[in-house]
Amino acid sequence: MTHFTKSSILLLLIANACVSAFSFNQPRKTINERRVFLTESVQRIVGGTAVTFLVPAVANAASQTAPALGKKAPDFNLTSSKGDSITLNSLTKAGKWTVLYFYPGAFTSGCTLEARGFQRDIDKYRALNTQVVGVSVDSVEKNAQFCNSEGLDFFMLSDVGGVVSKQYGSSLSIPGFGTFSNRQTYIIDPKGNTEYVFTDVESRVARHSEEVLAKLALLTKPA
Repeated sequence: MTHFTKSSILLLLIANACVSAFSFNQPRKTINERRVFLTESVQRIVGGTAVTFLVPAVANAASQTAPALGKKAPDFNLTSSKGDSITLNSLTKAGKWTVLYFYPGAFTSGCTLEARGFQRDIDKYRALNTQVVGVSVDSVEKNAQFCNSEGLDFFMLSDVGGVVSKQYGSSLSIPGFGTFSNRQTYIIDPKGNTEYVFTDVESRVARHSEEVLAKLALLTKPA
């Protein structure tokens, strides 16, 4: 019998969460309940033999309410990958729009793809007077390593324990492993109001940045 450590299973769960979650866009609604379905079996080659083992299949993100659109986004105080203390007010005080995106875990394939998409389009965001900020439950050190490894021109916030993720209706609870940030993106205006929420991101990671830019172009278009 092959034994797998809790940490190795946890990494697999986060990786699966990055590519296997399902939800729906809520353009002018709140979110009441979601479930994130994770792959039930994982296969590994051990001693030349394919070994399949089961991992928890369902992670709950139930009874969570996303910030109401047109209303003030939840405030927070988190440490960035640069070591700075960041609040909602500090993000908006310069009069910029903010793309606040939550992701399950640094260095996983889906999360890396998403970050690279934002980095690829960073000049387009700047042209729209917009800053990109990531949030996960990863440590400050891990977020810093991720940003350095990918050459990101934006920073990540460390939401250890997932408190802020819960406030934003974006937490992912895996029994026995704790709480993680579910993949969702929030567009916040210069006054700190939530203007749009992307919840169906998992199935569109490769083109997510393009979709965020398209929505921003509409929101920032002069009346």
